[in-house]
Amino acid sequence: MQRRQFLKNSAVLSTAALTAGVWSETRAADSLSPNEKLKVLCVGTANRAGANVDGVKGEDIVGLCDIDSKYLAKAAAQFPSAKTYRDYREMIAEAADTADAIVISTADHNHAPAAIRAIRAGLHCYCEKPLTHTVHEARLIAEAAQEMGVATQMGTQIHAGNNYRRVVEIIRAGTIGDVAEVHVWVGKGWGGGERPESGDPVPEHLDWDLWLGPAPERPYKEGRYHPANWRRWWDFGQGTLGDMGCHYMDLPFWALDLRHPTRVAAEGPEVHPETCPLGLTVHYEFPARGSQVPVKMTWYDGDHIPKTVAGEKVPGSGVMFVGSEGKMFASYGNYRLYPEDSFKNFEPPTPTIPNSIGHHQEWIHACKTGAETTCNFDYSGALTESVLLGNVAFRTGKALDWDGKHLKATNCPEADALIQKQYRTGWEVA
Repeated sequence: MQRRQFLKNSAVLSTAALTAGVWSETRAADSLSPNEKLKVLCVGTANRAGANVDGVKGEDIVGLCDIDSKYLAKAAAQFPSAKTYRDYREMIAEAADTADAIVISTADHNHAPAAIRAIRAGLHCYCEKPLTHTVHEARLIAEAAQEMGVATQMGTQIHAGNNYRRVVEIIRAGTIGDVAEVHVWVGKGWGGGERPESGDPVPEHLDWDLWLGPAPERPYKEGRYHPANWRRWWDFGQGTLGDMGCHYMDLPFWALDLRHPTRVAAEGPEVHPETCPLGLTVHYEFPARGSQVPVKMTWYDGDHIPKTVAGEKVPGSGVMFVGSEGKMFASYGNYRLYPEDSFKNFEPPTPTIPNSIGHHQEWIHACKTGAETTCNFDYSGALTESVLLGNVAFRTGKALDWDGKHLKATNCPEADALIQKQYRTGWEVA
C-alpha cells in the first residue's frame, strides 16, 4: 500500500472511531514512525504563503508552485530538492500519488479550486483564511474533506494563541453570565477604487492567466491586483470582512458554540460592482444552542468601527462579549472584565483547553496520527460561511433570512448568484 494511502486510511479510521465514541490508547498510525516526514506540496511561496511554507519547513517539501517566477526561484533555492510548478492543477495531478499533504496560500478566489482538487486526490489540506471565496465553496470543501477523511486546518493562526483559549474558558465558565450580545470590530479598510480603464504589459516573471485562475478575464494593471491589492476586488477577495472576519469572529464562534446564523443584515456605502466597501456594519442573529441563549453579533470594519462598545472605550480592534452578569473585552493578546470593581478579585478558571503545539504543528500531527485539529474545515467552513454572508447581505441590500442547512436565503432569491459563482472553463469547483 502506498504510504499516502496508508496515512489517509489511518485518518479515516481515527475519525470513524471518534465518531462512534470509541477510544483506543493505540494511535491509528502508530506503525508510522513519528520521525518520518510528510511529503508536502506548497501552493504559493511568498508573503503570507512564505510564512506558511516556513511553518511546515521541518517536513519534506517536495513540490512548490507559484505564478510569480521570482518568488518561485527564491523558494526553490531554499528547497532545492522540490519540483517547481506554475499551475497548481498540474502539480496536484502529477504529485498527489506520492505526496501526503498540501498547503494553499493563494488569493481567496483560488482557495477552493486548489483545495477541492487536493482533497479529492486524498491530500491532507492546510488552507489560508477565509477558507473559500463563496459560501457554497466553504460547504463543498468541508463536506469533501469529511468524505475523504483528510486532516485539515484553516490558517487562523491566532486560534493557537493562549489568550484565545483562556477567554473561551472564562466565557464557558459563565463568568459574565448568559451572553446574548457580541461586538466584533477591526479598523482596517480593504476597499474602494475603480476598475482601470486600460492594462499594462504583463511582467515576464508573472503568469497573469494562472493568477486569474477561475476569475473572469481582465487586463493586468501594475499595482492594482498582484501581490496585495486583490483583497479590495470582489472578483478576487472579500474586503476587510473576508480578510479579518475569520480571525476575530473565530473567538465568539469558539466560545459560544456558534455555527449558522438565522438572519444577516448589513449597512454600508452604496454597493460598488467592482470593489469592496471601506466600511461595513453587519448584524448576525444566531439561534439558541442547547442551554445557551440566542446571540446577536455585530461586526464593524473600516470607517464604521466604534470608539465605545457597551459603554466602554475600546481600541481599534477587538471583541466585546456582553453578558447578563458583566462584560468582557478581548484582543489577540489580552482580555479585560467589566465592571472592573466587580472583577477586581477575579480568579480565572482552571485551564481545560490544552495550550497549542503550534497552528501548523497541530495540522502536521493530525496528518500523521489522525488526531483532530482545532480549525478543521468542518469548524472553519461554518465560520467562513457566516463571515461571507455579511458581504452577501451587503451586496443584495437586504436582510437575509438564512436557511443554513440548505444554503438558501429564503426571502432573497437574488442572493443565489452571490452564494455560488461561475468559473472559467478548467477551474470549476464541484
